[in-house]
Amino acid sequence: MIRTVLMLAFWAIMLPIAALLCFPWVLITRDIRPLYRIGMWAAFAGVRLAGVKVQTVGLELLDPSAKRELFRYPILGRAMRMASLVPVDRGNRDAGIAAVRSAAEVVKQGIHMTIYVEGHRSFDGKLLPFKKGPFYLTEECQAPVVPITIAGTHYVMPKRRFAIKPGTVTVTFHKAIEPAEFGTRDNLMEKVRAAINTGLPPEYQS
Repeated sequence: MIRTVLMLAFWAIMLPIAALLCFPWVLITRDIRPLYRIGMWAAFAGVRLAGVKVQTVGLELLDPSAKRELFRYPILGRAMRMASLVPVDRGNRDAGIAAVRSAAEVVKQGIHMTIYVEGHRSFDGKLLPFKKGPFYLTEECQAPVVPITIAGTHYVMPKRRFAIKPGTVTVTFHKAIEPAEFGTRDNLMEKVRAAINTGLPPEYQS
């Protein structure tokens, strides 16, 4: 609990500083990179204070060149949109379709996009059913798909619990699935699920 308080105190100090230094720059220049760098540094520093270690696997497989509520805040929401982040209203089907179309435009600009295909975090560390929206997006964009497994968050950050426990989170990057390998939408979903599943500890694989 003490570690959690330290992390929150650190973020409480850093957020106003980041806002003071970066938001004017972002709003004037429309360059989101300084805000992104500070945000990533603060996120990593905060979780380290909470005793959480992050290890990555498979980064060498990546080409080196290569949640809606936040958008309600006036300044932050505008900055996120300038960064080409796409808000998704999970309770509105029409809004979801519009979000997929907006995301497609972002991907077609050559910008990488991260999508959490389960929609929610699981309680037990096992995979939940996948949402279909991301796979409509892949069909339209015909861009390579990199499955990523995140293991350990259900332990260090239990769902619906405030406290964060010390532990290790492993992020595994799998080999990219090229458009020529997609097959049908259902086939692609199965391939992505199989890849992500292999990155989980044996006791959590389905």
